[in-house]
Amino acid sequence: MSTALHEIDERTNLTANNKFELLLFRLGEAPGTNHRELFGINVFKVREILVMPDITEIANAPPHVMGIANIRGQVITVINLPKVVGCNPSKGTSILLVTEYARSTQAFAVEEVNEIARLDWNQVIAAEGKGGNLITSIARLDGDKEGSRLAQVLDVEQILRDVLPNSADEMVSQNIGSKITLPAGKVILAADDSPLARSLIENALKALEVPYVMTKTGLEAWSKIQSMSDIAATEGKTIHDKVALILTDLEMPEMDGFTLTRYIKSDQRYKSIPVIIHSSLTGEANENHVKSVGADAYVAKFVAEELADAMRKVLS
Repeated sequence: MSTALHEIDERTNLTANNKFELLLFRLGEAPGTNHRELFGINVFKVREILVMPDITEIANAPPHVMGIANIRGQVITVINLPKVVGCNPSKGTSILLVTEYARSTQAFAVEEVNEIARLDWNQVIAAEGKGGNLITSIARLDGDKEGSRLAQVLDVEQILRDVLPNSADEMVSQNIGSKITLPAGKVILAADDSPLARSLIENALKALEVPYVMTKTGLEAWSKIQSMSDIAATEGKTIHDKVALILTDLEMPEMDGFTLTRYIKSDQRYKSIPVIIHSSLTGEANENHVKSVGADAYVAKFVAEELADAMRKVLS
């Protein structure tokens, strides 16, 4: 087996155990301090890491866009990540992270790359309520012991929307089609850790006039399924009278979408509930693994028509 195939297989096996790999890097000193905090991004989103190539500045570019770079024949927008976050890169921005996200390719300039950390998703906690809107979660690199190093996991969805407002669809379109009618009492249960993604998903579900329950992590969604199942039982019903479909992201604190889907599909009470994975993690390796955990459909973010079509298909 080639090295590349072996690495893909290894990372696929990680997702089978609620694990992932986080690329750690620094963006410079935080405002008003000499602290150089750690930031992270899922390795699955990173196509390659380069020494900073020549950058061509673009006239009238957005403030945080450094320009464009010709990388292996592809012209890619380069975003100044320290400037986005508000850090001062005293060592300069000498490293470029080329990422693939939600059907697009972009590059982020960073000060330095440190390491790849292999973590359990339960080492990651949601960042909401802790200040800041550019991170989705906090990774406890050394576990939950006192004094563990912390890394801020960036919300790439929010960053791209802020820097390149036209880079993602609004998840609502005139072509989304007719409303989806569910049997009385049924809802769609959705899970996504990004506030922006939740907002876009909610807009699409409202446009389809579909009742829904929104959760922020895979673990919260799993707990919600079980509580709804218990309530159904007290009413002489089953979970199938409450939940028509489950829509889940892949990257989420505490429990990822792979693990959530595997739990659902391995439980006799829930296995026949359709699961759609809706993720910015694209690529053949991810899509094949989605099939292996038993999901009924996979939709790459953010195209409302495709999400609506997938929902109609699995509900028919």
